[in-house]
Amino acid sequence: MTPSVVPLFPLHQGLFPHGLLRLTIFEVRYLHLIRRCQRDGITFGVVPLASGSEVQKAGELERLHQWGCLVDRLEVTELQPSVLAVTCRGTQRFLLGEHSRGAYGLWSGEITVLPPDPPTAIPADLEPLANRLGELIATAQRDQMEGRLPMNPPYRLDDAGWVADRWGDLLPIPAEEKSALLAEADPEVRLRRLLKWF
Repeated sequence: MTPSVVPLFPLHQGLFPHGLLRLTIFEVRYLHLIRRCQRDGITFGVVPLASGSEVQKAGELERLHQWGCLVDRLEVTELQPSVLAVTCRGTQRFLLGEHSRGAYGLWSGEITVLPPDPPTAIPADLEPLANRLGELIATAQRDQMEGRLPMNPPYRLDDAGWVADRWGDLLPIPAEEKSALLAEADPEVRLRRLLKWF
């Protein structure tokens, strides 16, 4: 695949395909990014931070992991002047190549987009992970909190890649582990890697 260049949004938490990410945007670099995305119809990539802060600090240069996820912008709301609430959905995993920090401190980089996961059945020994996710969704629905989950229907609880990615979004695991999960092409292996976090 031919690499393309996209703006980047480094975060400690990362993002996986089909996951929802809710952001409050106030930094100049990201206000410019979101306005540009709205104006030009471009997308951006979320990349886990290897080191540094999510909020730009003088004299500090962030370091980015190699793997990330492209997003669709679902909703942008102006909370007050120069403060935006943005809801994004992860779309495709990518491998990050050459990247640099430019105007306003905004990162951009060459990416190679990876193909979507093939549908993959969940092995019997990993079904408890799908069941726990189903219980979490059912509890959120019962408590009328479904809108706060970092996911939306359809819920594919029989698909190893989808379940792995949802736990990747939900669990408070280190950024380097999220990057390693994004790098894993085999959905079953990705789900199995998550067992140690339960």
